[in-house]
Amino acid sequence: MRVPKVTLRNQRVSDAKRFFQILSNPNFIYFPAKPKSIEDEEIFLRQNKQKRKNKTEFNYAIIYKKTLVGAIGIRIDQFRPYIGELGYFVDEKYWGKGIALEAVKLAEKIGFGKLGLKRIEIMMIRKNKASENVAAKCGYKKEGIVRKKLLLSNQYCDGYLYAKVIS
Repeated sequence: MRVPKVTLRNQRVSDAKRFFQILSNPNFIYFPAKPKSIEDEEIFLRQNKQKRKNKTEFNYAIIYKKTLVGAIGIRIDQFRPYIGELGYFVDEKYWGKGIALEAVKLAEKIGFGKLGLKRIEIMMIRKNKASENVAAKCGYKKEGIVRKKLLLSNQYCDGYLYAKVIS
């Protein structure tokens, strides 16, 4: 399979409309963030600069063929700042092209390299087989089930925890 050319860039407030469009897709059922409006998404995006400054979150737009197709972020555990959690989403039109896989690899380089993390975790709803496949293909190891840890559509759901560690 040919590897897609994927790049990451810092998210911008001007990305709000596109992110809202992607996240509002009714087939987009496994990602918990559902902004109620473009304005809500703009509010979230305006917080990114402070989150970077505080070293709590590092959020990126996923670019494929010069098109914004999704997002990926690293949330730093504030009690264990050597641990980060990856979260990501890709527009349905681009599913199955290896884009999430490449975005995870790029974000991982930032996490382990620039941010000095020792452990990166990915959690997903148990039914999200695509995300589970991405984690496994990127070399993350399944560590177990996290019970009632993820909130989706106002329901607490079980998920899988995958992680990768470096020495």
